[in-house]
Amino acid sequence: MSRFPLRMACSTVFSIRGLLMMSTAFGLLAVHSQAHADDDVMSRMEKEMHRLQEAQAHVQQEQEEINRDLVMLRSEMAKHHHTAQPADKTTTNTTMVARGTPSKSAIHGVAPHAPQLHSSPHPTELASEATFASNANSPEGHASRALPSSDSRDRVARDRRDHGVTESGAGSELAVVGKRTEDVMVRFAENGVGPHPRETIGAQAAGAVGDHGVFHLGPVTLMLGGFVDMAAVLENRHVASGTFNYWQDMPYPNEPRYHTNNFEGSARYSRLSLLARGNINSEATISGFFESDFGAGAVTTDPYESNSYAFRMRQAYLAYDDNKAGWHFLGGQAWSLLTPGRIGIVARQESLPETIEASMLAGQTWARQWQVRVVKDFMDHRLWAGFSIENPATLYDTTGFTNTNGTVSLPNGNTATIGENGVGLTNDTANFSNEIAPDLIGKLAYDPSWGHYEVEGILHFPHDRVTINHTAHNNTAIAGGAGGSLILPIISGKLEFRAAGLAGWGINRYGSVLLPDATLNAKGDPVPLFGLQAQAGLIAHPNPHIDVYGYFGTQRVGHAYFNSEGSSYGYGNPLYSNAGCLQELSSLTCSANTRGVSEATIGAWWRFFKGRFGTVEGGTQLAYARRDIWKGIGGDPHTSMSQIFFDFRYLPFQ
Repeated sequence: MSRFPLRMACSTVFSIRGLLMMSTAFGLLAVHSQAHADDDVMSRMEKEMHRLQEAQAHVQQEQEEINRDLVMLRSEMAKHHHTAQPADKTTTNTTMVARGTPSKSAIHGVAPHAPQLHSSPHPTELASEATFASNANSPEGHASRALPSSDSRDRVARDRRDHGVTESGAGSELAVVGKRTEDVMVRFAENGVGPHPRETIGAQAAGAVGDHGVFHLGPVTLMLGGFVDMAAVLENRHVASGTFNYWQDMPYPNEPRYHTNNFEGSARYSRLSLLARGNINSEATISGFFESDFGAGAVTTDPYESNSYAFRMRQAYLAYDDNKAGWHFLGGQAWSLLTPGRIGIVARQESLPETIEASMLAGQTWARQWQVRVVKDFMDHRLWAGFSIENPATLYDTTGFTNTNGTVSLPNGNTATIGENGVGLTNDTANFSNEIAPDLIGKLAYDPSWGHYEVEGILHFPHDRVTINHTAHNNTAIAGGAGGSLILPIISGKLEFRAAGLAGWGINRYGSVLLPDATLNAKGDPVPLFGLQAQAGLIAHPNPHIDVYGYFGTQRVGHAYFNSEGSSYGYGNPLYSNAGCLQELSSLTCSANTRGVSEATIGAWWRFFKGRFGTVEGGTQLAYARRDIWKGIGGDPHTSMSQIFFDFRYLPFQ
């Protein structure tokens, strides 16, 4: 009996030991199996992650393609809508340079000839601060709208890093300025003309800045512009003004330089500009613009060794723009309000010819001078009204008089003072005319759905002082004129017609030829001279890389004169002698008071390199100019000049 419990106890112990050994074995097997299972799960998860990443990349690529196709479709729809729209229907579509909406829309607008797609570290926006939108029910009152495109390949889309609007498509003429999506920019009405194509010479002359060279310093955006220029001219007369034509110096056969060809090249018109812009609030912006080149000739400048042309200021101004209220303010040195525009009344949208010659074109109306300008836009940015007070100046012609640094001797023994030579920091060899008031200039601009139209007027006040036997009095004349301009987009983005003109009294300095504004009568009073300046041209863009242009321009001036005690005075006096104008080194007089200058020119530009490095372009221009004079003793012979210009430019920021 005693052995049985012992055997039972031993059996139980062995059973427990066996169970423990079996449990340990099964546990080890389970752990090993679990490790293998975990490895398999991890491998499957890694494979699944890799598959999902590939699928994500594929979806992103498809999304980019869909976005590009969507942009192209919107462009075609907009083009169809634009062409199908009745001519007499006033639309509410507006062009704007607007604050971006980074999450709501990938597209802000499409303009002719957009550049090729590239990823940029800086966001970009449309032409010279303009995008195109419609007054639909967007949160800000302006819904995005595509602009008609002359090429379905040309469009604007976001870049791959969602940095804002980026260019895409074949070629480039889109005027782009760098911006951030929160930047506020000036709005315009869609007129079929659009802002400046940024790479054209006209845009560069007006002061276009590009999408390269964009920097952000806190809330301020800085944009660089400009180009390296290497222009040259070959002409059949020797006029020592380089590529800047001074037509009044066009020689007659009595001078040896009439019979001498001349070649001159220079890089003096290379340019550098800077635009700084910041937001005041969600609708208003403040900006400052500075532009300079080396066009000035210092007293020590010569062509024999260093060719050291002087650095000069072209433009320097501040601008305030409020899109909601429609008010625009500009103060500083800028293109005159009389200069024809392209869209609205906004700085850097002046309509200027694409010529190589630095003086642009005979008959072109322009000036760059100090001004204070106020502009208001109406009717969804279609109607613009502007008023400007600008720095005055009067070009006097004192043929027949004795003029000593602005002090003119009159035939009755009196003295008229019309100006003074500069002192201090101004040029002491230049005469600054007496001016009692600024020039007053007004302009109306209208942008319907087709074309851009302007009318303008100016008041000018020539002023002098006449001294008689130690007593004196001041004289002020009232001068002024009116004019206008238009741009017709014959084939949108491909061919446009431009015309502009200005006529009046005492306003001739606003023309490229710089004909005189006034002369004096026998009492010494200023006598404003009638003047007319006009130009017209066709500009074609056969493809995104080539611009072709042809212009005709003319500027004419009237005459005013008197005779006293056997002597002749004034401008265009028929008793002046022109008898010596046609004989080389003649001892006879050639007074040659210019009556008018006309110019016909054709030219083309080719952008043969373009990329992230900028744009390289070359151009050539043929020009023929004729100078007519007022008839005098010996008749009114004319003279002429033929020129061929060459130029290469590198635009690193466009």
